[in-house]
Amino acid sequence: MTTHEGVGTTLSSDDSAPLGNRVRHVRSGELDGYAAISGGTVGSKKLWMGRVENPPSSATDNHHHGESEAGIYVVSGHPVFVFHDGVQEVRIAADPGDFLFVPPFVPHREENPDPHEPVVVVIARTTQEPIKVSLPELYPLKATAAH
Repeated sequence: MTTHEGVGTTLSSDDSAPLGNRVRHVRSGELDGYAAISGGTVGSKKLWMGRVENPPSSATDNHHHGESEAGIYVVSGHPVFVFHDGVQEVRIAADPGDFLFVPPFVPHREENPDPHEPVVVVIARTTQEPIKVSLPELYPLKATAAH
C-alpha cells in the first residue's frame, strides 16, 4: 500500500463536495458514543463501526444484532464470547489481535473475566446503525403452542 502523509487527510464537515465521493475522517475524540462510522457520523448507508470498552469483571446481557453481521477485532484485553450451539454453551476466549464473526440473529454475550484490565474491541456491522436485541436466555426461544 502506498501512503502519502498529509495529503488531503482531513475534511471539514462543511466541505461542499457530495458525501459519496469523499473519504471521511473521524478522529478518536470525535466518536458519537461508541459509533465512529455510521449514518449519523459520516453518512454511511450499510456499515456501522465503533469502539466498545467492557470494564473488568463484566458481562453484557444476552443479545443478538438482528439481521446484521458483526465483525469484531480485539484491541486489548482477553474477552470471552459466549453462545449456544443448540446443544451446549460454547465459550471462545480471544486475545488482542484476534478477529471474530457473529452471524445475524445469533444470541451471544461478551464477558470480561479479568478483574483488573478492561477489554477494548472494534466492531463492524452490516447495518448503518447498531442493532441490539436483548434476550432473557442465551439460546433462541422456541414458540410455545397456544392452549
